[in-house]
Parts: sequence; C-alpha cells; structure tokens
Amino acid sequence: MSKDETLLSTASLDKVDPEIAATIENEHKRQQENLIMIASENLVSRAVLEAQGSVLTNKYAEGYPGARYYGGCCFVDQAEELAYKRAVELFRADHVNVQPHSGTSANMAVYLALLKPGDRILGMDLSHGGHLTHGSKVNISGRYYEAHSYGVDRETNYINLRHVREKAIEIKPKLIIAGASSYPRLIDYAGFRSVADEVGAIFMVDMAHTAGLIAAGMHPNPVETADIVTATTHKTFRGPRGGMIFCKSQYASAIDKAVFPGLQGGPLMHIVAAKAVAFKEAMTPEFIQYQETVLANARALAEALIEHKFDLITGGTDTHLILVDLRRKGISGRLAEELLEGVHLTVNKNVIPFDPKGANDPSGIRLGTPTLSSRGMKPAQMTEIASLINKTIEYRNDQEKLAEVRNSASRLCLEFPAY
Repeated sequence: MSKDETLLSTASLDKVDPEIAATIENEHKRQQENLIMIASENLVSRAVLEAQGSVLTNKYAEGYPGARYYGGCCFVDQAEELAYKRAVELFRADHVNVQPHSGTSANMAVYLALLKPGDRILGMDLSHGGHLTHGSKVNISGRYYEAHSYGVDRETNYINLRHVREKAIEIKPKLIIAGASSYPRLIDYAGFRSVADEVGAIFMVDMAHTAGLIAAGMHPNPVETADIVTATTHKTFRGPRGGMIFCKSQYASAIDKAVFPGLQGGPLMHIVAAKAVAFKEAMTPEFIQYQETVLANARALAEALIEHKFDLITGGTDTHLILVDLRRKGISGRLAEELLEGVHLTVNKNVIPFDPKGANDPSGIRLGTPTLSSRGMKPAQMTEIASLINKTIEYRNDQEKLAEVRNSASRLCLEFPAY
C-alpha cells in the first residue's frame, strides 16, 4: 500500500472531503439552531448514530440469517437476529422483516407479496391525510393497482367508517389500508378489521407515524388486529431511517420473498444494527416517558394554538402531529413555511382536507412534537412556541417583531440543545 493510500484509508472526513464535512457540520448547526416541528423527523441517540456509522456498512448480506448468498455473515446474522427478536417482542408479532430500506419499500413489498397488477386496493386519500403509497395516481401503488380511496367527513374531518364500509362493499378490494401521514386522530383498527372481514379483504395498517407511540403502549397496537403492519423506524420511533413489516405467520414466507429477492438486494446491515439498538431503547422506561411527553406536548401546542385563534383540523390531536388550517389567518402554507423558517421555526406546508389550493401552495401547515420532545422540551415550551408562531404570522411585515421571535427561538435552542 502506498503512502497516499494509507493516508486515504485513515484520514478524517475533513481531510478527505472538506466540502462534505462542511455540509454535515452545517446540517448539524441547522438542527441545533432551529426548532424543528416536522412531524416525520426526530433526533436519534448517539448509540443509534454509532451503529449507523459502523463497519457493518462494508458487508454484503443478501438473504436472511443462516441463509445468505455471501460468506462471512456470522456477525451481521447476529445483528439481524437481535433486531428480529426485539421487534417481535416489542410489538407482540408473529413475524417481522427488518430489512426494508424505508416505509415506502415496506409497502411496496406487501403489495408485491399479496397482489397482482390490477388488483383493487382501498386506502386513505392523500389529500385527506393518507400517504403517497396508499394508491396515489402519481405513485406506483396507483399505477400498478386499481386504487380507490376513502377520505374524511367534510363536517368533522374525522374518518367515517360507515363511508369506508360503503366504499368497500361497492368495490370489493383485495386489500384495505389504514394509516395516515397527516391525520391527527386515533384510527379505529378494530372497525377497519370488521370492514375487511365483511368484504373478504386483507387488512393492512401503515403505522409509520405512530410506531413509537404504539411501542410505548400509548396507542392501540394494530399488529394484534391487522394481517399486515408496515412501519418506519424513524419518526416517533426515534431510530434510523428505515422500514419494517409485521405479519401473521401465514404471510411470513410471502413477505420475506417479496423483500428479497423480490424487491431489494443486499440489506443495509449498518441500518439493521441501528434498528436493533432503537428496538432495545424502546423497551426502556425512559422511552415510555418520552412518548408520554410527545403526546403531552402535542396537546399543549394544539391548545395554545387554538387560544391564538388558529383553526386546527379536527379541533385538536390524539397523536404527535397537528394539522393547521391557515385560511382564517390569511396566509398560505408555503408562505407560512418560508416565514417561519426565517425565524428558526421549521415546519412543513401541507394540504388540508378539501383544500381549495394545490399541494405546492396548500392552505395548511403540519406541526409535530417528536424532535422538540427529544430535546427535553415540555408543555411550557409548547405554549411559548405557539406564541412565537402566532407572532410570526400576525406581524409578518414587521421586521422588529420578527427579530424578537428569532431571538426567542434561538434562546430556546440554546437552552435545549439537540446533542
């Protein structure tokens, strides 16, 4: 090995690639210096970061523990077996596949395992709070399958199971999907199960957003009710970015074959190991306390926003997220997102049910409390943050007021560091 090669193999990132090193450091600063309220984001522990950045990234491991297509897999087998065992115990599941690279990959694997192109599926309308992979026309789920959707009631903005049942009886889907990305209320899994049984459909739940709450016992566990449950390991779960699939034993072989070799090649073993770490963390009393804080903070933030005359979809939340209708405030979701970003408050624009505007400039914003809670914030801080959001929007043309908000947000960031 030459001297230059030795240097390359041992040098730190800032020596090998200063541009990327600077980019990572800038992102680190951004996460520290902003109050991040994107509901699908969170902060992982140092232990999860360490596992993700480990030498396991060097190992190819196509297949499953004990049945790999490469040699030298004894230790990555141990990592996946730990992830499997912990996930099954945590969610009281018959079977789990921990290899999906994302929630989308998990959903696609379920469809590949159980459906044929053209089969009918019934999922929640994306514009009413569902997910892209539940049958949206711009997604493969809406292009390869005959996708139908249900939405929320126009008056209450709650899912109306009677309407779901009527739609299911009308179209007789092969698969019914429950789960959402911007629906702030509990979902009646038992009610969906009843509808699926009535029409002879397979019942799938996508619990990507609420997996952490469910693991901590804060929400009903759909693994006990549904045939198939997909989830992400980030968001409220506070693990690495990735997916997983739980299923009843009769579907285990089909699901595993759909993930590999059907959809993915080699699993990301450094991520699988980080998932195992997150599963172990989720078994602790501290994780339960954290999820209690996530919910308490969401309720406090919702209540404070209502006091400031914000219109909330469904009037509040049962989860970690809040969907805000900004029309009464006279501002679009896109402009609100940009305005809040300028004062160190990070949110995302979001469509609201029956939104008269398009997805690129919708009428709402979505707020979430997982990251704020991971920083140690409590309901008192949520009340203050609601006030900062209100001031930003009310005084959006007053630079002096905006500077005051920016300073207050910066103070909170220093008081509650990200890492």
